[in-house]
Amino acid sequence: MTSAVNPITVTITGAGGQIGYAALFRIASGALFGPNQPVALRLLEIPQGVKAAEGAALELVDGAFPLLASVDIATEPAAGFDGANIALLVGSRPRTAGMERADLLAANGAIFGPQGRAINDHAADDVRVLVVGNPANTNALIAQRNAPDVPAERFTALTRLDHNRAVGLLAERAGAAVADIAGVTIWGNHSTTQYPDLSHATIAGRPALDVVGTEWGRGAYIDRVANRGAEIIEVRGGSSVASAANAAIDHVRDWALGTAPGAWTSAALPSTGHYGIPAGIIASVPVRSAGDAAGVAANWEVVDGLDVDEFSRARIDASVAELVAERDQVAALGLIPGA
Repeated sequence: MTSAVNPITVTITGAGGQIGYAALFRIASGALFGPNQPVALRLLEIPQGVKAAEGAALELVDGAFPLLASVDIATEPAAGFDGANIALLVGSRPRTAGMERADLLAANGAIFGPQGRAINDHAADDVRVLVVGNPANTNALIAQRNAPDVPAERFTALTRLDHNRAVGLLAERAGAAVADIAGVTIWGNHSTTQYPDLSHATIAGRPALDVVGTEWGRGAYIDRVANRGAEIIEVRGGSSVASAANAAIDHVRDWALGTAPGAWTSAALPSTGHYGIPAGIIASVPVRSAGDAAGVAANWEVVDGLDVDEFSRARIDASVAELVAERDQVAALGLIPGA
């Protein structure tokens, strides 16, 4: 990314939608890169969403944010990703009634393939990509494989929302502060097969499973985290918005500026074989980042050496199997070059 002297260009797809709207004002206020780093926002929308994006742009001007260098709206990926340092791929095709999984993957392939090619051809050399739109892991895979000139590790998918849910629900159960929670990991897919793992988690320094009990921590807790999105839809009548935007900001901020010393979080990255996860798929693992003051060398690093017991192995393998099946489906559809 550019230095603190120059603006960092952040492109948000689906910027006229609810998650994009919730994220824009926090990014402009400095929540992404801190109080001294200007940002230039690029709002990429389909024609039907342009009016909503234009309204958001008007409000951003009215916010008079000192760190907001500019706001531009684009409808073509080439223009939207031109010079982008950060790409937040929020917009995606939702699953509708009667739509088969293959239909959903094909519809999103038509979105994320061209976006990957545009990022490859037009984004800044240091671009970093976070896919939020679901199915996030496989959408990220499609974009990454269509951007052969961009290092694979620059493409990530959002499981920080699952991680934050896992931390919040654990703290609630234990009657502890969120700040007392450490070592939670989300493994696998951003789906109901995900595995929120407390094997290495602590609460105020004590093993989490000792505090909340193994029966709950490896039973009801897993189901609660995995189905939290459905719970929110049932309660509020709509999907997660503010918490998803917050998680996207958390993900990019920690990636760029670094995680706390000794701490880790969760992110879905292209696998290189860590923890027996097949290379190439984009799976959630425990990660940390050293960050970089100039923002040009920040990278996620997988936390190595964690013990994986039999229970965890089975859970991880089940989620990974789903990701492999999705990869095979999009490969059969011709959505990932070279497959």
